Amino acid sequence: MTERQEAAGPRVGLVLGAGGVIGGAWLTGGLHALAQETGWDAATADYIVGTSAGSMIGALCAAGVPPWFMVAHSGGETFDGLLDTNGRPAAEADRSAGAVFSLEKAPPPIGPGSWKLALKSLSNPRGHTPGAVLSGWLPRGFISTDPLKRTIRRVVPHGWCDHRGLWVMACDYASGRRVAFGSERSPHQDVDLADAVAASCAIPGFYYPVTIDGRRYVDGGMHSPSNLDVLRHKGLDLVICMNPTSSLHSIPRKHPVERLHAFMRSASGRRLGSEKKRLEDEGTKVVLIQPTAADLEVMGGNLMSTKRRHEVLELASRTVAEQLRRPAVRRALAGLPPGDPDRIRKPAGPPSTWPRPKWVAQAESSAA
Repeated sequence: MTERQEAAGPRVGLVLGAGGVIGGAWLTGGLHALAQETGWDAATADYIVGTSAGSMIGALCAAGVPPWFMVAHSGGETFDGLLDTNGRPAAEADRSAGAVFSLEKAPPPIGPGSWKLALKSLSNPRGHTPGAVLSGWLPRGFISTDPLKRTIRRVVPHGWCDHRGLWVMACDYASGRRVAFGSERSPHQDVDLADAVAASCAIPGFYYPVTIDGRRYVDGGMHSPSNLDVLRHKGLDLVICMNPTSSLHSIPRKHPVERLHAFMRSASGRRLGSEKKRLEDEGTKVVLIQPTAADLEVMGGNLMSTKRRHEVLELASRTVAEQLRRPAVRRALAGLPPGDPDRIRKPAGPPSTWPRPKWVAQAESSAA
C-alpha cells in the first residue's frame, strides 16, 4: 500500500509514455516541474504506469529517486557521501538513464525478429496494432539492454520495489499482447524490476529482446505509446499522463523524414485521445501533458540521440511548468496533497546533514 492509499484524498494514477532517450529526458524535466508547481510527490500515486522510456523514469521515481535528483544527476551534479544500494558512490552512475549503446553478444539478426508474430499478423492483421505488425517483421534488435538493467539495479538490486502500484508495460514478442509487469495479471509475479524495465524499453529492431522465464518481450510502445487505458476500472479520481510522442503543436515540415515524424506524432495523439475518452467515460478526470512546439524543435527527429538529452530536460522543466499553470489544469490538480519537502526540492546543506528519506537510508543500509 502506498502513502497515497493510506492518506485521505483523491485516488491518483500517473502514466508516463514512450519516447526513447529524448522522451525520457522530457519526462524527467516534466516530473520535476510537476513536483515544483504542485508540491505533490509523484511516487505516492496509487498507480504508476510506465511504457518504454516512461518505465525507466517511472521505476526510478517509484523506487524513491526524486525528480530533483534525476535532474541534478543528469546535469553532472555530485553529492559526496551519497551511495547507491550496492554501496557505490551515486556519482559513478550513468547520467543518461542507461542510454549507453553496446552490441549484444549474439549472431547477427537475419529475417523477421519474431516469425510467430510476423505470421500471426499476416493471417490476422486487424487483430494486431500497427506497431505489433511492424515489430514482428523487423529484424531482431542487436543493442544490449544491460546498461538499462544496471541503471535500475543501482536503486533496486533485485526483485520489485516497494511500490506495488508500479506497472511496467511490455509486449510478448510471439503474440504481440501487452503485459503489465507488476500487476496482478502479470504472467511473471516474481520478475526483477530491472528485467521488466529492460523488456519495456526493448525497441524492436534496435534492442535485443529480453527473455523472462523462457518468453521474449519487447517495447510496450508496440501496443500503445502511453497504455493510458490500462487504468480503466481502477476507480481513480485523477490520472496525470505525460506523453512525449504526441503534441497539440506542430513545427514546419520540410523533409520527408520530418513529415514521417509528424505523422507518427499525429497517430500517437489520436491513440492517446481515444484512451483518454475511455477513462473519462468512467468518470475519471484525465490531465494530459505533451511537448510544446518549443520542445519539438529541441527534441528533433531522432529520439534515441544522447546529444540533446539535458537540453531537452531543462526546457521541459519550463514548458511543462507553463502547462501546469493554466487555470483548467491548476483546478484539476488542486486536490493533490503536499509531499515530503525533501522529495520535492533538494535539501539544504551537504548530504551528510540531510534528513534520512527512504532513498538515502536504503542505500546506507545496503552498504553497511
